[in-house]
Amino acid sequence: MGKLEGKRIAVLVADLYQELEFWYPYLRLLEEGAEAVAVGPERKIYRSKLGYPAKAALAAEEAKVEEFDAVVIPGGYAPDYLRRKHELVEFVRGMTEAGKVVAAICHGGWMLCSARVVEGKRVTSFLAIRDDLENAGATWVDEPVVRDGNIITSRVPDDLPAFLREIISALSEGP
Repeated sequence: MGKLEGKRIAVLVADLYQELEFWYPYLRLLEEGAEAVAVGPERKIYRSKLGYPAKAALAAEEAKVEEFDAVVIPGGYAPDYLRRKHELVEFVRGMTEAGKVVAAICHGGWMLCSARVVEGKRVTSFLAIRDDLENAGATWVDEPVVRDGNIITSRVPDDLPAFLREIISALSEGP
């Protein structure tokens, strides 16, 4: 039995997602016994930056905060498409407000900006969106993984092991 048995985690996906930042968390969470669910703007197949397919099992309208324990937001250019879907922005905001684990890596921080959940928070991301996070009221730091309350952020694919250790740790803690 894995550490995350009984946990349900949304992993967001849209076109031009970063392959490792989607698949590494998705598979690692399954390995720990969680139910990982790919959630996209629509129920369809999305293509990564290199053309690798990932099928969204749920559309944005079907993702309900009360049915998930966490959300993981991979990077690439997908977050720019994800944040155009109001229901996904509201889902991320709702997950944050409910105190559930909200994890973003690389450009995934764009969703946190759009959901308006980083004001006063300490975060990290890919360097290119530092200004966006700071303009949204966050304190940006250059560290492999940062946890501030229920928000976990990371920078790049090389940081994935630390990112997933922190996500698994947060989800393994008591209620």
